[in-house]
Amino acid sequence: MSDTSSYAPTSQQDAISQGLILPLAGHCFHCGDALPSPPFMATVLGAPREMCCMGCQLAAESIVEAGLEQYYLDRSEINRTASLPAEMMRLNAYDHEEIKSQFVYHQNALSVAELSVNNLRCAACTWLIESRLLSLDGVDACRVNLTNQRMQVAWDEDKLPISQILATIGDIGYEAKPYRQDTHEAMLAKHNNKMILRLGIAALGAMQAMMYAVALYFGEYSGMMILQRDFLRWVSLFVSIPVFFYAAIPFFVSAYTAVRARQVNMDVPVSVALIVTFFASLYATLTGSGHTYYDSVSMFVFFLLAGRYIEHNARLKAATMANDLVVVEPILVQKVGTDTDAAAQIQQLLAANVTENNESDQQNSLSKISNINAKTRLEIAQKTLTTWQAQQTNDSDNLVTSKSLRVGDIIKIEAGSEIISDGILLSTTATVSQSLLTGEGDLIVKQQGDHIIGGAQNDSQPFMMLVTAVPEDSQIGLIDRLMNRAMSEKPKLAQQADKLARWFVARILVLSVLVFIGWYFVDPSQAIWATVAVLVATCPCALSLATPIALTVATNRLASYGFLTTRGHTLQTLAHITHVAFDKTGTLTYGKPNLLQTVLMDDALADTAEQKNQLLAIAAALEVGSRHPIAHALLSAAYQLHLPATEDLTHYPAGGVQAVIDGVIYRIGHPAFALDDDAAADSIRAEPQQASLVVVLSDWQADTGTWQAKAGFYFNDKVRDSVPELLDSLKRYGLQPLMLTGDPSAQAMQIAASLGIDDAHNALSPVDKVARIKDLQQQGAVVLMVGDGINDAPVLAAADVSTSIAGAADLAQVSSDSIILNGKIEAIGKAKHIADKTERIIKQNFRWALAYNGIVLLPAVLGYVPPWLAAIGMSLSSLVVVLNALRLKRA
Repeated sequence: MSDTSSYAPTSQQDAISQGLILPLAGHCFHCGDALPSPPFMATVLGAPREMCCMGCQLAAESIVEAGLEQYYLDRSEINRTASLPAEMMRLNAYDHEEIKSQFVYHQNALSVAELSVNNLRCAACTWLIESRLLSLDGVDACRVNLTNQRMQVAWDEDKLPISQILATIGDIGYEAKPYRQDTHEAMLAKHNNKMILRLGIAALGAMQAMMYAVALYFGEYSGMMILQRDFLRWVSLFVSIPVFFYAAIPFFVSAYTAVRARQVNMDVPVSVALIVTFFASLYATLTGSGHTYYDSVSMFVFFLLAGRYIEHNARLKAATMANDLVVVEPILVQKVGTDTDAAAQIQQLLAANVTENNESDQQNSLSKISNINAKTRLEIAQKTLTTWQAQQTNDSDNLVTSKSLRVGDIIKIEAGSEIISDGILLSTTATVSQSLLTGEGDLIVKQQGDHIIGGAQNDSQPFMMLVTAVPEDSQIGLIDRLMNRAMSEKPKLAQQADKLARWFVARILVLSVLVFIGWYFVDPSQAIWATVAVLVATCPCALSLATPIALTVATNRLASYGFLTTRGHTLQTLAHITHVAFDKTGTLTYGKPNLLQTVLMDDALADTAEQKNQLLAIAAALEVGSRHPIAHALLSAAYQLHLPATEDLTHYPAGGVQAVIDGVIYRIGHPAFALDDDAAADSIRAEPQQASLVVVLSDWQADTGTWQAKAGFYFNDKVRDSVPELLDSLKRYGLQPLMLTGDPSAQAMQIAASLGIDDAHNALSPVDKVARIKDLQQQGAVVLMVGDGINDAPVLAAADVSTSIAGAADLAQVSSDSIILNGKIEAIGKAKHIADKTERIIKQNFRWALAYNGIVLLPAVLGYVPPWLAAIGMSLSSLVVVLNALRLKRA
């Protein structure tokens, strides 16, 4: 078994290969099977090893990547059933589909995982993890959030398993686990308890060391005997050992991890200072010469830990503000049945009514079924409930994990319980609170067939619901995901701060060497202590905290107003906007038009209620599946009408809809589209004075080759009550509002005039809107675009920063950089205020951090700052930055 004819180790590898069990010649290094020709190759323990297949090759490479090569030195046999390293087996469990589905979701053809990361200490830690993972083949993006100790990684699973990503993170000194709010908080609490224990040991050691140091200091002047002096030094060493070898361990581990990765972080100069001071004092104790500074070491560690403990808790307090938005999913839920036919019917309706609007891949089932008319939903609910009641047995109830729910499951929500997923109500009625989603505390009465939103709470009797979206794709799951993405993405300001902090640390290390050399020639006894003071006093901890703390607090403050930032750059860009462009329908107006009047436009038709209802049914049938507010109004008006079947349904952006009904081609949309004649369209006027827009139903006349107007539908869409107040606040900030709408009616311009919007444009196609935004940007403008998030995706993407007015069923619209959850458009003014204040506070933090390091540098170099005082100064500097950022909580 030890035949080395095939693998004779080189002289350079003798040391590491002692005791290494090798396979027989011509057999696989990993499993011992016979080798093919040519064999597969993998580098293990610094030497090329022959493998029998790609599976063994990948297994060996994974073991090496995970830093577990010791496995090959420790194994006692070579065979295909030999157990892998325990750590590798633990991580491989995360590759199991059932486990992976609990924390990995798919977005844009990539897999995305939310992870909790322990022991993040500074910006350099986040940069180290990000740069290491981005070097792996298959990793597309990695964002680490220092403030809330979380990270998001996107990768190609065909190239890389999640276990290798976790192993890589562990290999550079950090522990990553799948994120769950409850376990994440437990991890942070455990870390907090360890910090308290280390802080307590450091405090006790500092007090005892200082007590003995006072005696030594007085002894210098009173002629203390050498025997007494040495005794006090040894006792000081004894009390400082737990401080140095336990309480200070986090600094050393962090520094070692950074150095091993050929980088520097904040803990490198701190660790150098501690090691130099402690071992210089130990040398003085052993030789009986020089001075000892065990008191400085112990106090230094105590003050550093105290500062980091305060800073850690301040960061957690800021980060947990976001967690209040997210419901911790209950472990068990009562599943009472399944109706896959009802779920399939919903899916078929969706598939039959897909528009070319290219909704986001993240759009969930609830937001899609919002366009199915109320009558259809009611019929589905009644049929599903009847079927379930007929099949119900005494043992039909089943407690299952929420993660195991599937679309089509029927679940029972107890009174007072959170609703863990989206669905439709099967019971006759229910009363729910959506305050977590909308910020409104009013109870909402739901009727059979109505939408139920994940994240809401059942405030009345138990009810049954049909699941239409799995929990991770529910509204509350999307909110959490968008918040994570926003806080993970780093704006340019944060990236610059991280880069500056790393640059600063490298220069500090060079400067400390020069200070030591200079003092060695001036006063050798002060060389070490002046160097330690420089290393500690100028450590740029405050600089690395200046941006992330402020951004986290500001992001969560905005969320409390219902303004959800979904991109990292949103706050920074909002502070520099010059123009705010608004869509009209659904943005400046409520987007809920009411049908005021139906006017027949074909003289050949009898002006009767029956005829009007027939044309209304045709118009509603054309709009089935559309997400436009006009479609919703028509479908609501045709609630009790039988809708005809449609064929060849085609949607025209910024125009309308065309389809075939009973062999006749119909169009509905703006007059110019429906009649295909601008002159004819101009002749149509809104007859009711209060009408704000009109759409026309027409059919194709083959004999004349023209479109014949059949009916005009007149609507009124009320302007949001808060719009005038918002526009006034924007003007106070010196911002110029403008309106870009696709509505070609004169009423659109009248609305703009009544609101005081001088720069208004109507009858714009999506391309026209984008062109207008581009024109402004070429003139140096920074534009915020506000739209409804449905038809405005191109212009939302073209603007410098964008926001969508989203109802509870529209949260999946992620083409914009931010979303207003509760429909209160005045939140835009608050967002501008907070963005401006955030920028001011970040600049203040930068100035303070740079000023402190600049002011303390010269006294430290000249020897006027002892190490313990330097530790206090550095801790207080970080604390000032954190407290200044927390002022945003009151913005």
